[in-house]
Amino acid sequence: MSNSMVGLDYLVIVLYFVGVFFIAWWVAFREKATRETSAGYFLAGRNVGWFVIGGSLFASNIGSEHLVGLAGTGASSGVAVAQFEILASLILLLLGWVFVPFYLRSQVYTMPEFLERRYSPGARTYLSWMSIVGYVLTKISVTIAAGGIVFETLLGINFWTGALIVVVATGVYTVFGGLRAVIYTDLMQTFVLIAGSVTVTLMGLNALGGWDEMYEIAGSSFFDMWRPMSDPDFPWTGILFGAPILGVWYWCTDQFIVQRVLSAKDQDQARRGTIFGGFLKVLPLFIFVIPGVVAYALAQTGRLELQQSDAALPTLVAALLPMGFRGLVVAGLLAALMSSLSSVFNSCSTLITLDIYKKIRPAASEKRLVLVGQLATGVLVVLGLLWIPLIKSISGQLYKYLQSVQAYIAPPIAAVFLLGLFMKRLNGRGAMASLLTGFVLGMGRLVAEIYKTDLSGLLYSYADINFLHFAVFLFIICSAVLVLVSLTAAPPSDKKLADLTYSTTAKATDSDPAWKKRDLQLSFLLVLIVAIIWVYFNG
Repeated sequence: MSNSMVGLDYLVIVLYFVGVFFIAWWVAFREKATRETSAGYFLAGRNVGWFVIGGSLFASNIGSEHLVGLAGTGASSGVAVAQFEILASLILLLLGWVFVPFYLRSQVYTMPEFLERRYSPGARTYLSWMSIVGYVLTKISVTIAAGGIVFETLLGINFWTGALIVVVATGVYTVFGGLRAVIYTDLMQTFVLIAGSVTVTLMGLNALGGWDEMYEIAGSSFFDMWRPMSDPDFPWTGILFGAPILGVWYWCTDQFIVQRVLSAKDQDQARRGTIFGGFLKVLPLFIFVIPGVVAYALAQTGRLELQQSDAALPTLVAALLPMGFRGLVVAGLLAALMSSLSSVFNSCSTLITLDIYKKIRPAASEKRLVLVGQLATGVLVVLGLLWIPLIKSISGQLYKYLQSVQAYIAPPIAAVFLLGLFMKRLNGRGAMASLLTGFVLGMGRLVAEIYKTDLSGLLYSYADINFLHFAVFLFIICSAVLVLVSLTAAPPSDKKLADLTYSTTAKATDSDPAWKKRDLQLSFLLVLIVAIIWVYFNG
């Protein structure tokens, strides 16, 4: 790949970096006064519009695992992996219609803060530390490492040099610009990412001879999203019942994502932002997964040499794209990495500052809070860099287990958030019991999975169950614990729960009826598009 890069490609990449820094600088200095307050720095002054929110939701979500992993899985087994992307469209509607009104009325800065309002300080502490440790161990270090790999494999630059460039470049505009700089650069990166990926998809289909030719060569099994219950990776039961649980945790309760919605000007802007993000999440099927199928079909006909499935996207880029466009696609790869990294830097520093530092120093000034947030980002950069050598030394299998931690911590968090909105009887004692039960069972599953070959009987079955089926099991257990333990303590008062549950919230008057009607129509259209995709990709 690096041999196919020419001067024009490098020029495009340089222009991309210049563009990112210009937007970050322009946003940061235009809003300098706002940025000096905690609401301005961490939530972009709470006046962001729907288009920017939707673009940022998409860009911050798309990481290296999408660009390489989705195409690679598409090349090896077809489109079933896209189920998670398609489901995300529907979960984003849940965020906009169900969760957003409560998040914005409560005026919280973080998800742990919302959990404290609804339940107890202990629930806030649990979620804060769980999120921060998870971000450092997985999101930050993995994204930095992926940046190093992109520079090394695509540009011929040393891994550590590449990793350092990504960290410093992203860290600088995140530290000085806050969330506003992050989400506006995300918006630019969305366009670069989509443009590059669409180019690869169209040129790949053109080289192959069109969609029908691809379908005929790959076979109908490659285009079946609904796999049997016995499928080890994507059983239809796991997709239908397990994946939404992980989706609710990631899209509706994770600071990394929800912070974009908290920055909205009002409820209407936030809701439409999630709907726009939902439409964008339909795209990965066509611009990330389908290129993998194209690469497989080209390899089957001898027109492309594909040594391993994960190399599908870079192989297509090297083989098909003219000069200049190659630079655009590499810029798209870097866009995905940098937008994910900047988002997690900002979200993690928000948690450290507002959920930990401010609890210790409640009288801290606004200026001090912003400074602590900036310093926290710098510390996170260093921690991410220090963690990379450990990632490189850990076996690929154990690394996969580390990533799966997210799947095992999601169900209890999804349970306390989702049930908490609808059942006012739930309280702090039930929430802590549910979260801790989920943690013990989830970590137990992780350990059992690592030592699975040494187990037998019931323990082996516990370690071997599909992770999506396990998510369903864990969600049911945690929900039961949440309800039953809550019944052993006094219910919270309606005054404490004001605007935090459906039954304790006054009839909403903070949404424009005309906007709401249009959003309902757009939501229905998105559901219809998802239904059509599910019917078409059904073998």
